[in-house]
Amino acid sequence: MARAGLDYGGMMRQALQGMIADVLRLVKRDGLPGDHHFFITFDTREDGVEMAAWLRDRYPEEMTIVIQHWYDNLTVADDHFTVTLNFGNAPEPLRIPFDAMRTFVDPSVEFGLRFETQDGDDEDEDEDAEYHLDAEDDGDDTPPSGGGEVVRLDRWRK
Repeated sequence: MARAGLDYGGMMRQALQGMIADVLRLVKRDGLPGDHHFFITFDTREDGVEMAAWLRDRYPEEMTIVIQHWYDNLTVADDHFTVTLNFGNAPEPLRIPFDAMRTFVDPSVEFGLRFETQDGDDEDEDEDAEYHLDAEDDGDDTPPSGGGEVVRLDRWRK
């Protein structure tokens, strides 16, 4: 009888999504501490993403949101979070499944996670996560595009 391998990539992705959920729960309870704020990029085509039709038309594949100065109605479930953000003085609710997230970045401490989906030879997609941690603060408030330490989880796959 063939034994299935351990899905370390999937387990790591689930653990990192749980960490992000915990961070968002803390923000819901206590607000954003200090200069912390988040850039969250997600796949708008993913099942379970809910957003206004005009936003989906504008961002048909991917969208990056910022949780910083103005956000409301933040809720966190095990598999998704919801938040209302201001788009040109128009509050819009969003529902974002954690599986739809592609990046989570807190530039105030130069922390970022990138979730990648790659097509494999298997029936299911192999999911990899990269962990980024930059050591220097250059004062730039944009998501990091490179540099720092990157650990590719697929490095140890057969």
